[in-house]
Amino acid sequence: MQRKLIRPDLSEVKEKMTQEAKEKEAAKKKMPPPTDTHAENYYFLKQMNKKTPMAVVLADGERVEGYIEWYDRNCFKLNREGAPNLLIYKRQVKYLFKLEQEEKQEEAEGENTPRKTK
Repeated sequence: MQRKLIRPDLSEVKEKMTQEAKEKEAAKKKMPPPTDTHAENYYFLKQMNKKTPMAVVLADGERVEGYIEWYDRNCFKLNREGAPNLLIYKRQVKYLFKLEQEEKQEEAEGENTPRKTK
């Protein structure tokens, strides 16, 4: 009686290995981008450490100025000179930007001098 040994051919094993490798590569390529890039955290920390004068434009168009003292996921605290500090919810912010020193000085000078009308 002759017995036949059953084992896979080497070519079959190679095909399975290459197919599995291709599936793994395809799965890696389809990974979605990360949801949190931490860019906002970096920006807020940088502005907080330097106490950069900031202008915040709210959703209703109102503009407030000051520097950011702290922040969290939903809001941040804006310190202002000569006015009460504000707790501002991020969802109410249209945009914010840095105030340049020259711009701030011009605004201060503009308040002291009357405007010319033609």
